[in-house]
Amino acid sequence: MSLPSSLQPLATQATDNLTERQPDNIASWKGDAREALAFSLGMSDFINSAICSDESLLPWLSDALKGVTRRESYRSLLRDTLSQVTDENQFMKILRQHRRREMVWLAWKDIHNDISLEESLIHLSELAEAMIMEAYHWLYVHCCKQWGTPCNDQGDPQPMLVLGMGKLGGQELNFSSDIDLIFTYPENGETQGARRSIANAQFFTRLGQHLIKALDQHTVDGFCYRVDMRLRPFGDSGPLIMSYSAMEDYYQEQGRDWERYAMIKARVMGDEQSESYTALRDMLMPFVFRRYIDFSAIQSLRRMKSMIRSEVRRRGLKDNIKLGPGGIREIEFIAQSLQLVRGGREPGLRHHGLIETLEEIASLGLMPRDEVDTLCVAYRYLRRVENLLQAIDDKQTQTLPDNERDQTRLVAALGEEDWSSFCQKLETHMADVHVIFDQMIGDDEEDDEKAVDAVYHELWSVSRHKDEALAILTDIEAAESESIAGALVHFRTELSKRTLGSRGREVMNHLMPVILSAMLSREDGHIVLPRIGKLLLRIATRTTYLELLDEHPAAISHLVKLCAASPMVAEQLANYPVLLDELLDPQHLYHPTPPEQYKNELFEYLARVPEEDMEQQMEMIRQFKQTQLLRIAAADIAGVLPLMRVSDHLTLLAEAIIQAVVNQAWHQMAEKYGQPTHLAGRDGKGFSVIGYGKLGGLELGYGSDLDVVFLHDCPENIYTDGKKEIDGRQFYLRLAQRVVHLFSTRTASGVLYEIDTRLRPSGASGMLVSTVESFHEYQQKEAWTWEHQALVRTRPVYGDKPLIDAFLAVRDDVLSRVRDTEKLRKEVADMRVKMRDNLGSKNAGKFHIKQDPGGITDIEFLTQYLVLQFGHQSAELYRWSDNIRILEDMEKAGILQSGDAEQLVAAYVTLRDEIHRLNLLDKSVDVDNTLFEDEREVVTRAWQKWMTV
Repeated sequence: MSLPSSLQPLATQATDNLTERQPDNIASWKGDAREALAFSLGMSDFINSAICSDESLLPWLSDALKGVTRRESYRSLLRDTLSQVTDENQFMKILRQHRRREMVWLAWKDIHNDISLEESLIHLSELAEAMIMEAYHWLYVHCCKQWGTPCNDQGDPQPMLVLGMGKLGGQELNFSSDIDLIFTYPENGETQGARRSIANAQFFTRLGQHLIKALDQHTVDGFCYRVDMRLRPFGDSGPLIMSYSAMEDYYQEQGRDWERYAMIKARVMGDEQSESYTALRDMLMPFVFRRYIDFSAIQSLRRMKSMIRSEVRRRGLKDNIKLGPGGIREIEFIAQSLQLVRGGREPGLRHHGLIETLEEIASLGLMPRDEVDTLCVAYRYLRRVENLLQAIDDKQTQTLPDNERDQTRLVAALGEEDWSSFCQKLETHMADVHVIFDQMIGDDEEDDEKAVDAVYHELWSVSRHKDEALAILTDIEAAESESIAGALVHFRTELSKRTLGSRGREVMNHLMPVILSAMLSREDGHIVLPRIGKLLLRIATRTTYLELLDEHPAAISHLVKLCAASPMVAEQLANYPVLLDELLDPQHLYHPTPPEQYKNELFEYLARVPEEDMEQQMEMIRQFKQTQLLRIAAADIAGVLPLMRVSDHLTLLAEAIIQAVVNQAWHQMAEKYGQPTHLAGRDGKGFSVIGYGKLGGLELGYGSDLDVVFLHDCPENIYTDGKKEIDGRQFYLRLAQRVVHLFSTRTASGVLYEIDTRLRPSGASGMLVSTVESFHEYQQKEAWTWEHQALVRTRPVYGDKPLIDAFLAVRDDVLSRVRDTEKLRKEVADMRVKMRDNLGSKNAGKFHIKQDPGGITDIEFLTQYLVLQFGHQSAELYRWSDNIRILEDMEKAGILQSGDAEQLVAAYVTLRDEIHRLNLLDKSVDVDNTLFEDEREVVTRAWQKWMTV
């Protein structure tokens, strides 16, 4: 890299000056090294003045430049030097000398483009942290000698913790940046070991003042950093330092949204493994990141955005690469806004660094990949320009130079052709950023009367009075206006019983006319209103959910559509309002996860939570299930998924969840007991889950239980290899119990699934988990015919291949037996009569689609009978566990006539379709007796043919 000709005289003059003042030092700089020195002196007034003022710097720099990096030794070098110092003046001098040397090294590397932007920023940040922490440790020792050691009531010494804010917290410090700090300490108490004790608060205030002075005060050697303490609680008017409890009270009671925004980047300087660090982090986390998606922050973010715009206009910051339109601050605003809104739900958004936050935003699909790439490229370019601007003279500036000399320096360091091409490139980057920034959050000003017809505002305003509401509804010719007026009054009455804050009332008054407009434009508005009303009453006191709907009119449209189609979906949304977030993205809402991807999706979803945080893992699995159920139902309602595909989705979703729950249970058990020793050198857990009924038959519905049987292959006299050793079979029993517990425990997101294990050998009185051998023996010697019927609709849904193969061999053995036809027919028919008597319709004039004669259960029993009767002829007859494919195979084998099989399949699909539709509508499957006469006749005729003697 050569020095521009216009800067040559400057470099020559600086080199001559050094030759005159430090002839011995510069003599060793020869050849390429001499040229590099001249280049640096011509490019940076800071490097020039630093070398001139400190004769030890040039020899030090000669050695230091031989290394690629410096940051690993920042703290140790400074600590060793300070350990020999007892005088405060000498302490201040060493700090300044250390900082000056390291900053010259960094400026040199930046100007010569010998260091990446990321490395440069981390060097700057870690240098500042080393300076702060080593200065703190030196001062702490000397303050303790003077005033005693601060202790809590138990006599434990108390540290002062330093929170690095802003770019220091994000480890992205500028070359000449201020450092924003907040001081705190764990517990109150008094100092010990001095002649006169003082309160901890007094001790730490004095210590903090000394630390600020050590870093900030200008001496003959300059200064280290400008220290800004204005981000602390109460700002300049507040105490310099607070205890944890006082800080927690402040943020809980008085913390403002801009403080949450600032606290995103807060990082405790020093030892991140200490108990004090962990306690402080855990205390601040709930203030910064809400556990839900925090749409309540949007208004505050808009105000901040407005303030940014106002500042840009007021100060005319056209050439400011930080504060101008499209500058660094706008990129930071975009990233931190999404952190604030969604960081409570997405742990990956809690990073301090901007680039890693943007990458997480892209991976979560919160912004398009190309927009994130645009921001990342622009950010890196702008930060490099900023660093080079400040390295010219170690001045805190983000404004482009207006003199030709510094413009030339900047262009040369960047490797650009000339000032004009640089400006064009910079403007392109900033324009791209500003477009994204402008679109990030909409303007606060909206004309409600234009967005929603004024009549709906009037309707909401009079909704306490039925007659007035009815008059308006009649004027707009709303269907079922009497019913709607009554529902509105009821909703308003119930709403008055809730405690809404001022913001909640404001949002509700803005939201309701929009919802009424969306509902009353439909013929079934009178049906939808009570359903959505129930949801709104549930979330009325949780303003963030109201704001979610208020901010996204399209979400209201989807909400009305889904609630109109299904009270089940409406109930799901009311019970778990966190699902409202799904309404924001139609691409996901109506296009559920491909069935084969559920296991991978759930694995990645759970990877965001530490494996040992079992409570959060349980909650995350439930949220995943609820989210996927909503997407499946939405696609179902929209007609995107046919019935069979809906069942596939629901079944494979359940399988993914079974796998995750077994893994959770295994992790807990293995952590406590180790693993059974027969698993040594083997992949897998020696454990299998067998699906029965609808799970086994790939026919799950929305509210289906999971019928399962647990198997293992642990031999006798095997023990676990953990610290707490137990019998291997006892281990598997406890594992199965743990699995059932994890499924059945009710959390904030409900029960995962109802688990039914009564189909295991000997039913409820039998062992919860069996070996394959004992399962086989039971099926051979003790099982009833109805248990062999149940085996028709089984398949392994989780487990090791050897165990799965062993189960399938048992199933094959049982289903391929030759049976006495008359005995089998009688036992199947008798069991069907018992079920019909117990579960069939008790209402005259009604037909129970599932249990009455001619219903679905008749088809299922008939299918099972055919498998048990003819299974010995061919394994093809029981290779599948679902009714439709079994009936199709019976037709291929010539056991069922072609027409009979087709009619049974058609009847089965029609009846299942109707049950499915009624479930979505939350209606009983007891229907009018005149319905489905053709299907019932087909089923009854087949039953009589095969099951009547």
